Amino acid sequence: MKLKLRQLFFFLCLNITWVQAQELANKTVLLMGSRFDLTVVAEDQAACQYYLGVAEQEITRIENLISDWRSGTEVDQINQLAGIKPVKVSLETFQLIERSKYLSQITEGAFDISYAALDRIWKFDGTVNQLPSPEVIKASVSKIGYKNIITQAKDTTVFLALKGMKIGFGSNGKGYAADKTRTLLQSMGVTAGIINASGDLTTWGKKPDGTDWTVGITNPLNKDQIFSWLPVVNSAIATSGNYEKYIDIEGKRYSHIIDPRTGYPVQGVVSVSVLAPSAELCDALATSVFVLGVEAGLDLINQLKGVSCMIVDDQKKVHTSNQLKLDPYAH
Repeated sequence: MKLKLRQLFFFLCLNITWVQAQELANKTVLLMGSRFDLTVVAEDQAACQYYLGVAEQEITRIENLISDWRSGTEVDQINQLAGIKPVKVSLETFQLIERSKYLSQITEGAFDISYAALDRIWKFDGTVNQLPSPEVIKASVSKIGYKNIITQAKDTTVFLALKGMKIGFGSNGKGYAADKTRTLLQSMGVTAGIINASGDLTTWGKKPDGTDWTVGITNPLNKDQIFSWLPVVNSAIATSGNYEKYIDIEGKRYSHIIDPRTGYPVQGVVSVSVLAPSAELCDALATSVFVLGVEAGLDLINQLKGVSCMIVDDQKKVHTSNQLKLDPYAH
């Protein structure tokens, strides 16, 4: 018996997997017109810095591919040739546009990448004190309409049917970049990290101490306070809010988020946070739910597998989807 115990002890010692201590590092970069806060966990600081550099390069690559304000990008070429001829694009850009069109369909146009053609008649710098005329508002959205984005899968071409149309990824591009960066780092063996694209955030793995990454949801009625803490485990989260950009006209508050179907600022909602498997999806749905409003927004989210959301309306009431449970204390 003693021999067998000693043999068992020796066997266990040989088969112990020693876990190397890991380190965490952060980097902030300004890309795609936004702030990206990058966090990685690796075996040492040298490895961390290398992977942070890889992340920055990947976001830069995506910006050079899908930016609608940089000359020469694939999206710029599509916009320049709107109403003239189709443009052949990479499979990556084509698939992003196809996913965007699908989101437009399921949100009935509340999400629309052709929103980039909106005439900027609303200003949120304090200079506007009256509503634009209905005629001006109608004209401002005349070039918007996802059904006029014509795609051909066979040769990966994209054609904007109307002259003056434009597409842009302001509502899902940062989330897409976060997802792609996460996937790249994971493929290189990075076991944990966070890509935070100005609030469009995706995580994987755990902190070096073995605990989950947690995200504090800002109280939309007091941005200096945390409303609730949510664990974000191998998942993503995005928040849209009107608590920083808005105008008040004749006692009504108008959000900086414009309904692409009507040209009018959205009313009734103050903040939307969406959790989903991908940051691209979170990013797009947060804007969509804001536009759809509480009832239609919750109805949409409750039909999507693995997706949940929290909405705060303009009466300070909190609404959550069926899957979401909030914890105002733990973090």
